[in-house]
Amino acid sequence: MSFLAFIASSCSQKTSINTTTTANSDSSSKTLTTKSTEKNNVIRLGYQKGGIIPIARQRGELERQLVTQNIKVEWSGPFDRCATLLSSLNGNRADIGGCGDIPSISGIAAGQPLCIGSVQRPNPDSLSNAILVRGDSPIRKPTDLVGKKVAVNQGGAGEYLLLKVLEKENMPSSKVQRVYLSPNDAAPALYQGSVDAWAVWEPYISIAELEHKARRITTTHPAPTYGIMVVRGDAAKENPVVVKAALTALSEDGEWLNQHTNAASDFLVKELKLSDAVAKQVTKNRGPESYVFPNTGDIAKLQKTADWLLEQKIIPQRVDIRTAVCPLETTAAR
Repeated sequence: MSFLAFIASSCSQKTSINTTTTANSDSSSKTLTTKSTEKNNVIRLGYQKGGIIPIARQRGELERQLVTQNIKVEWSGPFDRCATLLSSLNGNRADIGGCGDIPSISGIAAGQPLCIGSVQRPNPDSLSNAILVRGDSPIRKPTDLVGKKVAVNQGGAGEYLLLKVLEKENMPSSKVQRVYLSPNDAAPALYQGSVDAWAVWEPYISIAELEHKARRITTTHPAPTYGIMVVRGDAAKENPVVVKAALTALSEDGEWLNQHTNAASDFLVKELKLSDAVAKQVTKNRGPESYVFPNTGDIAKLQKTADWLLEQKIIPQRVDIRTAVCPLETTAAR
């Protein structure tokens, strides 16, 4: 081989090696990028017993819709109440979960890294919250609660309902003893007589009424509350497109269920093992499941609630609702 041929051959080999190395590098880069994308495109939905998320899980349309956007859905739950669901978000075991506004604001006030994704606006005629007593109780109206024990979930919808009812009746909250219990503990406490009343929400209301002969002493809520899709703060910052897509899909599931109430009841029967009668009443009492992105009006109303919670010393510090809304670059004012 001539010297020139040797040089040409060497150059050719180097070019070949460099090309191969570059190709391998590109391939590795693509593999890493794909893995990273796959990891980032996972959304974990945490759910309580009842509510739109577990129904969406059963229906399956949300997963089918998101997979077309290269988003994989994972599920976490069921949780017995908002406090444990928010704990899972705080502990990075879920990215989105549905709660009421009171526990959501309480969690944010406690320093949990959460933000408000979408909201379900209050329905003044909703029967999804109530103060219950045993069927044979002499208690007939809220003013009869003076000196009585009422089970509530601390810093949650139950405590808020009780305090708002007492406020409406011009009754000092000190006249009623609050007993802090989770729903799973409060139900037997009421039925067995350890407490005199229970401030709670669906599906516990219908179960208590239809299966344990409990009865309401309140009808509609004196201060109807928002439902909130709470989001883990880092998920909203790192993957706003994925979070927004999941929230939009959940909203569409809710709108579908609003048009198919019998299907909503059937989903509850399967999910919670409720009787058909209880499931139908829960669906009726809860009313429409319509989630939207919060607008300025929603923010103002939630701010009023947050300020009231601070005045009542239910939360330790003021929450600025405007900055607590997830940075998803959308304010759909529907």
